[in-house]
Amino acid sequence: MRIRVSSANDISGVDALLSLSYPVLLEPDYAPSVLVAALPLISKARPELLTCGTYFVAERAGEIVGAGGWTRNRPTGGVEPGLGHIRHVVTDYRFVRQGIAKRLMTHVLKDAQDAGMQRMECFSTLTAVPFYAALGFITTQDVSVPIGPAGIKFPSVLMYLTF
Repeated sequence: MRIRVSSANDISGVDALLSLSYPVLLEPDYAPSVLVAALPLISKARPELLTCGTYFVAERAGEIVGAGGWTRNRPTGGVEPGLGHIRHVVTDYRFVRQGIAKRLMTHVLKDAQDAGMQRMECFSTLTAVPFYAALGFITTQDVSVPIGPAGIKFPSVLMYLTF
């Protein structure tokens, strides 16, 4: 498996990964009414993330099987010195529990730490809380993250990791 910085050329591959995996991975933890509203919004690659230099894709045999990264900007806006934010992490549901997400996040966290981040925040899906906890993230509180122009409230968990 190879992890590399994403680019604008990865939009279709990350779109395909998100639209393939999020419905399957999130279904056990979210009400159908939430998924119907949220999936069209969260299952699309964000061009500004793909080209920011701190978003990565994991490839196996030339196929994108994982993606995720970090930014200095909060998803809801604003910057705090030394604080980074985990962004839009996904693994191909057909390959979960094979270490892809762990290797990807190890890479992401090292990159953030090397860039001077002292603490990382994450708006975790309900599904991913155990994964982030296993990486050392600590739960702060349940939150509803506004997504899309209509501000749909997506149930999430705010978590943090201190280096």
